[in-house]
Amino acid sequence: MLIEYLPFWIADYLAAWLFVVLTIALMGGFPVTFTMMGASFLFGLIGLTPGFFDLLPLRMWGIMNNTMLMAVPLFIFMGLALERSGLAKALLETMEELFQNVRGGLAISVVIVGALLGASTGIVGATVVTMGLMSLPTMLKHNYSNSFASGTVAASGTLGQIIPPSIVLLLLGPVMDVPIGDMFIGAVIPGMILVSLYCLFIWLSTFFGTANVPAAQEKGVEFDVVFILKILKALLPPLFLILAVLGTIFAGIATPTESGAMGAVGAVILTAMNRKLSFGLLHDVAKGTIRMTCMVFIIIMGATCFALVFRGLGGDDLLREFIDSMHLSGWQLVTMVMIFIFILGFFLDFIEITYIHIPIIAPIVVDYGYDPLWFGILFAVNLQTSFMTPPFGPSLFYLKGVCPPEIKTMDLYKGIIPFVILQLIGLMIIAVWPSLVTWLPGIVYGN
Repeated sequence: MLIEYLPFWIADYLAAWLFVVLTIALMGGFPVTFTMMGASFLFGLIGLTPGFFDLLPLRMWGIMNNTMLMAVPLFIFMGLALERSGLAKALLETMEELFQNVRGGLAISVVIVGALLGASTGIVGATVVTMGLMSLPTMLKHNYSNSFASGTVAASGTLGQIIPPSIVLLLLGPVMDVPIGDMFIGAVIPGMILVSLYCLFIWLSTFFGTANVPAAQEKGVEFDVVFILKILKALLPPLFLILAVLGTIFAGIATPTESGAMGAVGAVILTAMNRKLSFGLLHDVAKGTIRMTCMVFIIIMGATCFALVFRGLGGDDLLREFIDSMHLSGWQLVTMVMIFIFILGFFLDFIEITYIHIPIIAPIVVDYGYDPLWFGILFAVNLQTSFMTPPFGPSLFYLKGVCPPEIKTMDLYKGIIPFVILQLIGLMIIAVWPSLVTWLPGIVYGN
């Protein structure tokens, strides 16, 4: 082994050097999977015997046999099909009318529609693009500032990462060794807290001048039979899908994989009912599903290689020794981890953080006596900020691609600042009151 010829300050800390090299390379923009595999093989050949890599096919085969991960392509298919179904447009138009007589009602309706679409699709890109195309021009027409309108759309579209069925929660469950159904149930109240914080912020903003949000109230609609039927027509399809997916999981009728299949079929049925179903649409949705699924799983393969080599080099023991030497209390450790993850979110994708850093950090936090479900949801809420923090926030790129030309990149950056702060406030609320995560799963399983 080449490790015998290295100075002690490299040989004794080879796992740490692997982590540093990998992080710098990813921040430099190198391809994620090939960077993880390349760095892992390089450091593995230096510090381990070639026979050690015989374990790698077994680890990868174990991941591919994980039936819970079968839900990933099913939920992706469901989200992409709903994006093309046209249901979002009818839902947004109806919500706009419903909230006309509320201060900041248009922006509040965007947040609520974003939450409903998030609970229906679980895919940030689809929700942000759909909301950007439909709601941004309308908000600008009603005298919302460029930054406030774009920030509202980006934040509401990102709610799908914490509101189940979320792809983040779906991938995070196996990593945290927590059932995906528990993750979904535990995320319901935190998701509602974020929606409430957003709506409260928008409503309060109308009392502090009209530079960003128009304070004037519009004439409300009349709740006659025609309008009530219009509301039901817009709300029932997404609520039906939410009930079919989440309701069956919460009731214990179906596993997340089975509910994902129900959701995919339900999305196709709703698309057909909306007269949008065609062979071309199914072809495009299937291609998009394959592309996104392959991206997710090839990153998982690279992360598996990294985790194997990191542990083989004694990285777990090295990290534990480092944390023990700092003599941190439990809350100090959790705070330090949350700050670390928040900063990483500026530069790395959520899949990379989930599969590279969480397998290393989570066991240590759990050893301090914290509930893995609570920590997993706390991590997911923290990770949600990574979708909106520059320079690599995916939501900002999705929105910039469809927003009107008068909205500049700096408007996007300025617009997301208050919503990132609101997410951090929500994070602190969940951290201080863990029962907000654990109470609902306890009620569901208690009954």
